Amino acid sequence: MPLPWKPAQLPKPHTQIETGRGTLRFYNSDCLEVLRALDAGTISVIVTSPPYNLGIRYRSYDDTLPRNRYLDWTDAWIKAAARALDPAGSLFLNVGAKPTDPWTAFEVAQTARHHLQLQNTIHWIKSIAIDRDAAGAAARLDRDMNVGHYKPINSDRFVNDCHEFIFHFSPGGRTPLDRKGIGVRYQDESNISRWRAAAENRRCRGNTWFIPYDTIQSRDKDRPHPATFPPRVPEYCLKLHGLDRVRAAMDPFLGLGSSAVAAAELGIDFIGIEIDKHYLAEAIDRTRAVLRNR
Repeated sequence: MPLPWKPAQLPKPHTQIETGRGTLRFYNSDCLEVLRALDAGTISVIVTSPPYNLGIRYRSYDDTLPRNRYLDWTDAWIKAAARALDPAGSLFLNVGAKPTDPWTAFEVAQTARHHLQLQNTIHWIKSIAIDRDAAGAAARLDRDMNVGHYKPINSDRFVNDCHEFIFHFSPGGRTPLDRKGIGVRYQDESNISRWRAAAENRRCRGNTWFIPYDTIQSRDKDRPHPATFPPRVPEYCLKLHGLDRVRAAMDPFLGLGSSAVAAAELGIDFIGIEIDKHYLAEAIDRTRAVLRNR
């Protein structure tokens, strides 16, 4: 399938996969090389999670840059991404932090502010504790519930970190969204008869997304990348943007390929960029495995 645009000087992809509904292109490259080669306004959605500069041990990237160098680099890739975005496009930017360095996510968001408008702030909830009495009788809980996975923090100063930010940026702050694309049913179905907007028994999910990690048996085997998100994160982002308006999606920091997996399952054109050959190979293998099992 040809690209839905005419590329300026795109390098040849490392791997290309035809899904029957879309084309997935994988690049073993620095993201700036590919982003700057794209014609302006040609990418509908970017879903990505860049390095956070928190000292994570990647294979090929130094995650311990001086803060000013890291933010200069952030400014460069976001500027290039903003240029590549459609005027009604979306950039979903997942950024985390750590208790001893809590400003990272906000500094990245402030850097993006130079080039894009912050349209929504979404909280990706990885683990949550729900008290039985707070859930209400309709939930039918027989005890308090703790669901999801988190990394315990041994500290007398900090609480466990159970969430990350997903900042939704757009060129003008006015990108239309398919709010019910990831909608949820009303718990009180009497709303259906009271509100015209509730006729489909589906409401906007809002800006808190509970998406736990899958339980893994071996960190090295099942999640060999030190910082990745579940495929449901990019799936939700793409659906919220509106699948019928996605000409092509992109992840400039592909990692293990969760965004590619989501694009493959949704049948959309996709570009994934990863600087590390080992991670890229894992991403391609994961994507092919999903397509085989579809």
